[in-house]
Amino acid sequence: MDSDAPISYEMSRRARPRAGGSPEATRRAFNKRFLLDLAEDWQQHGREVFKRVRRESPAAYLKVCAMLVPKEMQIEHKGGIKAMTDEQIEAAIEMIQGMLAAREAGADAKVIEGIAEPVSEPSPRRKAKRLADLTLTEPE
Repeated sequence: MDSDAPISYEMSRRARPRAGGSPEATRRAFNKRFLLDLAEDWQQHGREVFKRVRRESPAAYLKVCAMLVPKEMQIEHKGGIKAMTDEQIEAAIEMIQGMLAAREAGADAKVIEGIAEPVSEPSPRRKAKRLADLTLTEPE
């Protein structure tokens, strides 16, 4: 199905719950209809609404984003070092040694302290001239 195609009335009509059905079937039908209606609304207004909410109510925007992130994540450990070949183990050891060496070199690094000074922006006329100078022209 084309993602830009509007949701047809016939598709949403099929998702309506029937009277006398089981509660689970009714819930599934309601959920399906709700999602179809939501998809149709998103196709009509989605991006503009997101932009407006992000601009006018950033807390609500972040709350919706946070709600979309899974609360729990299952991580399964399979194989581990026992499943690795000798070459893979040697490569992993070399990588770890390189990371440790980089960390140690960074610990001996000298820190340069300073104060950031504001730099004035070039005038719009000068900026436009610089952009004009950078414009590429097509060879004839």
